[in-house]
Amino acid sequence: MPSISGKRAFLELLKQEGVDVLFGNPGTTELPLMDALAVYGDLRYVLALQEAAVMAMADGYAQASGKVAVVNLHVAPGLGNAMGMLYDAKKAASPMLITAGQHEQTFNVTEPVLWDDLPTIARPLVKWSSEVHRLADLPRMVHRAVKTALAPPTGPVFLSLPGDILNAEEEVDLLAPSRVAPRLRGDRQAIEEAAAILAAAERPVIMAGDGAAQSHAHAELVALAELLGAPVYCEFIANTASFPSTHPLFRGAVTRLVPNVRQILDQHDVLLSVGADLFTLSLPSPMEPIPDGLSIIHIDSDPWELGKNYPTKVGLLADPKASLPQLTAATQERMSSGARAKARERFDANKRAAAAEREALVAKAKMLAGEVPIQPLPLLHAIGQILPRDAVVIEEVLSSAPGIRQMINSDDPQSYFGLRGGGIGWGIPASIGIKVALPNRPVVALIGDGSAMYTIQALWTAAHQKLDIVFVIFNNSSYRILKQRVHAMRGHAAQQDLYVGMELNDPPVDFVTLSKSLGVAGERARTIAEATDLIKKAIASGGAHLIDVTLDRAFKPV
Repeated sequence: MPSISGKRAFLELLKQEGVDVLFGNPGTTELPLMDALAVYGDLRYVLALQEAAVMAMADGYAQASGKVAVVNLHVAPGLGNAMGMLYDAKKAASPMLITAGQHEQTFNVTEPVLWDDLPTIARPLVKWSSEVHRLADLPRMVHRAVKTALAPPTGPVFLSLPGDILNAEEEVDLLAPSRVAPRLRGDRQAIEEAAAILAAAERPVIMAGDGAAQSHAHAELVALAELLGAPVYCEFIANTASFPSTHPLFRGAVTRLVPNVRQILDQHDVLLSVGADLFTLSLPSPMEPIPDGLSIIHIDSDPWELGKNYPTKVGLLADPKASLPQLTAATQERMSSGARAKARERFDANKRAAAAEREALVAKAKMLAGEVPIQPLPLLHAIGQILPRDAVVIEEVLSSAPGIRQMINSDDPQSYFGLRGGGIGWGIPASIGIKVALPNRPVVALIGDGSAMYTIQALWTAAHQKLDIVFVIFNNSSYRILKQRVHAMRGHAAQQDLYVGMELNDPPVDFVTLSKSLGVAGERARTIAEATDLIKKAIASGGAHLIDVTLDRAFKPV
């Protein structure tokens, strides 16, 4: 075996694992790695100016590519800065190898500045967390980390890299990667039980989750939905296009409030959840979201999610793409001619209902289209009308989001990405990672003004990497979603019409000047026509552009 340095070995191990992008923000403990990168041409280093942005970029890349995303952070403060976005990555099940430089081991007993127990800090938010203590163990631990990140259920892992490991040099066997095959097929008996329930269902409904998109199971889920004639909703906090948005059975998102959930589920006798969580709600309620008598069939690659909150008739530990065809075939076999006829009637009825909902939304958008300042719904509708068919939309507009899945087409699993965990500031940097993963598709990021300010420095990376991305700021100069929530409490804020800590207008943030200072072209739009004209020009011209759209800041309670 040839002698090799730890820093070189680490880069070679990443190459073995198919990694060609490294997201990072370096410090002193990462300098050995940065030194090796000076003469190592097989990795693209994407620099971000703060660790939260680094993490979200890698998260976006992992989701869009399906590959493991590798992140390099700087000791305890760097890991700490990234933890909020790591929470989002955990909730999105993003396959990521997160590394952080650590002081040399002979030095750590003194507890030097910036030192802390990194694996312990990371452990609550990752699948596996450890630190390398010998150069001879580095290959095994890197391969184990990547295998674990990519094994179902996918998710982030963490590895601490002490400086003495990176600087050491000795004969090392680099070993080879391992993979766990992801296409887990469901238990045959459970599939038969689920098929019997679905075949007898009078009013089935489907909840499509991120697992369906991550499995690239659109066609398989469409086939089952059409067989049943069942309406399809996306899960409450969906960060992917879990079902084609233009399909006639698609009913969009459900508001994450129990009364709204019950209003829908009370109409059904069987709920089929495909890769969706049941349920991520926004507020507690004395009412249960699941009505009595509703049978639940749940398919997921994560056993933790199956039956986690509500009794499940059939829990299938399975990959959706691998197992939905079996379930569809078994259901079809059990459906009588009468059941098939009823399913066709359901299909037609649900198709009409979905079309009516969509038409009502479009009519409302058109009615509001002439208002100045701009209302969010007609802006979403107008953007949806001008986007190229292959556009990828990144969404973090929160209070402006209702109706987005009906207004903006997202028909393939890589066409839409949204904030999953709820830790805001994800959207701008995530769009950068998504563009790195999907360089040949137009990328348009719709971002709220409050969210944008958490990681605005990520714009510099977009300019530095010469990425073609259009950032559209939905600017209502407030944390409007918080104003909505506190107003719903019917307390002092609602009575006084005073929302402390929720206004961003004194002084207003000048996003145009700010984006230009970070190397991104900036323009301001005060009408929908101005906004769509600027978006079209930005897509056509290439490069990174920011368009600050002035929205109506008047508070509309929900």
